[in-house]
Amino acid sequence: MSSNFSRFSELGRKIVGVGRNYREHAAELGNPVPKEPLLFMKPASSYISEGSPIKIPRGYDSLHHEIELGVVIGKGGADIKESQAMDHIAGYVLALDMTNRAYQNIAKKQGLPWELAKGFDTSCPVSAFIPKSSIPNPHQLNIWCKVNGELKQTGNTEDMIFSIPYLLSYISQYFTLEPYDLILTGTPAGVGPVKSGDSIQGGLSDIVKISFNVQTK
Repeated sequence: MSSNFSRFSELGRKIVGVGRNYREHAAELGNPVPKEPLLFMKPASSYISEGSPIKIPRGYDSLHHEIELGVVIGKGGADIKESQAMDHIAGYVLALDMTNRAYQNIAKKQGLPWELAKGFDTSCPVSAFIPKSSIPNPHQLNIWCKVNGELKQTGNTEDMIFSIPYLLSYISQYFTLEPYDLILTGTPAGVGPVKSGDSIQGGLSDIVKISFNVQTK
């Protein structure tokens, strides 16, 4: 397995997002709990790291924060068995899945794709890479998000509807997973809007924290 995983955002070819993977988040947006994972994609051009701002595209008037645990793929594969899925993980990141909620709501009603809601430039802020050895159990992690110091989201990865091994197995039935790919595993309840001038902070247990400023593009 390569040792360049700290450069996952430079070397990764795709970001696969999982929607509605926490029951309370599905409920807060009036969505049913899914019977199978709801997948969407972000381009690699949506990555930013700390020090770079989240830029609100022109015409976006309802940008929401969604804090998530990200899984970095270490060993590629297709049709990965759930029992072997953890062997394909190199490590983890803390990520934000920035979302144009107004457009997403329109897209859902009209059956349109979510790319304009989810895949715009700077829509995937990420922490530094966290080696797998630093997180023995990714299903027992506290995750939180603050806006301007005010707590907005808090949850625990044990509340995921679909576990990480299940997600990797399911996703790899349709998309071959490659080294450096990122899987966003869903967000807990409490998502909400941000505006230019806001500061978003996030944390993953006592392992990592992130901070990103928001500005108009």
